[in-house]
Amino acid sequence: MVPVLLVLLLALVLFGAGFAVKVLWWIAIAVLVIWLLGFLVRSTTPSGHRSRWYRW
Repeated sequence: MVPVLLVLLLALVLFGAGFAVKVLWWIAIAVLVIWLLGFLVRSTTPSGHRSRWYRW
């Protein structure tokens, strides 16, 4: 009985990890799109130069 429970627990952990990795991939894609949009849509300074869109 214990080996069956261990296999079921392992399957549950692997399914949860797979779901979490898939969610993390979608979050990474969203962050990349936002970064690219911020990079492309930068405002200009009064002197005509492009300003930095980030604060670091």
